[in-house]
Amino acid sequence: MIYTVTCNPSMDYCMHVEQLLPGETNRVETVRMLAGGKGLNVSAVLHHLGIETTALGFVAGFVGNEIERRVQQSGYACGFIHLPEGCSRINVKLSGERESTELNAPGPEIPLVSQEALGRQLDTLTKGDMLVLAGSLPPSMPKDIYAKWLAQLQSKGLLTVVDATGEMLLAALPYKPFLIKPNHHELGDLFGVAIDSREKAALYGRKLQEMGARNVLVSMSGDGAVLCAEDGRLWDQQAASGKVVNDVGAGDSMIAGFIAGWLWWRDYGMALRFGAAAGAASAFSAELAQREEIEKILVELPLAKEF
Repeated sequence: MIYTVTCNPSMDYCMHVEQLLPGETNRVETVRMLAGGKGLNVSAVLHHLGIETTALGFVAGFVGNEIERRVQQSGYACGFIHLPEGCSRINVKLSGERESTELNAPGPEIPLVSQEALGRQLDTLTKGDMLVLAGSLPPSMPKDIYAKWLAQLQSKGLLTVVDATGEMLLAALPYKPFLIKPNHHELGDLFGVAIDSREKAALYGRKLQEMGARNVLVSMSGDGAVLCAEDGRLWDQQAASGKVVNDVGAGDSMIAGFIAGWLWWRDYGMALRFGAAAGAASAFSAELAQREEIEKILVELPLAKEF
C-alpha cells in the first residue's frame, strides 16, 4: 500500500477571468473547486494509474468534511484525522489570460494530540508499504515533524518519499528517503546557487545524495528533468511538447508517475520517463493526469538518456 500524508489540505477555489484587473471588479468566466494538497494529488494520480493508495492527514470543519467527501467520491481510500476545532483552509486561485494570482491560507491549528494520533497511524505501516510525505505544514506544526516520523519508522523497512523544501527537506535526509524531488529553484535555494544547467542539477543533486537521499529527481520546468539515481547513474529526460494549461499538481503527478514506473519496471530510466509523462499530462490538462493521457504523451516522449 502507498500512503500519502498531507498535513495542510485545502479546498482550492479556482476562478478564471479574461483579464485580471487588480483594484477593479472582475467578472469570472469559469469556476472550479478542487480538493487540494500535494499528497492528495499524488494519491489521485496513483489511483488513476490503478495503484492502491490511502491518503492521510488532518481535516477540520465543514471545509474538511467536503475535502473528505470529494476524496471518497474520487474512489481512493483516506484515513483523515478530524480536528476538534478550526476549519481546513480555502485557497483562492485567480487566473487571467497572461497572469495568475494565488491566495493561500495558513490552515488550522493542529493540536499535539492530533499530531500524535497521526504518528500512531504511521506506526501501523509495515515492510512493503511506501510513505509519501508531501507539502507544507500549518504554522502550529514543528518544522522537523517529517524527520521525526521518518526516525520513528526507520526500523520498518519502508520506502519513503519526501517532497518538501528548505529545512524540512534537509532534516529528513539523514533518514535516507528513497526519493526526493526538488525543482531547480528549490535545489538552488538550498545551496545559494542558480541551477541553470543539467550539469549543475546533477552536481548539487549528488550533494543531496551525500547527505542521505537515495534518489534525487530535479524537475527543471520546460527543460525536462534530471535524476541522480541510487545506482550512481545520471539520467536526463527531455520535456514533453504541449501547451501548459495548468501547472498546479504537475510536480505531484511526476512523483506519482515515477513511483508507478519504478514499481512496474524497477528501472530508473523508465521511472523517470513515466514520471515526466505524468507531470506533463497534468500540466497540459485542467485536471490531474489520467492514465490514457499519460500513455498518449509517453508514445512521443524520447527515452531518458544517461549523461
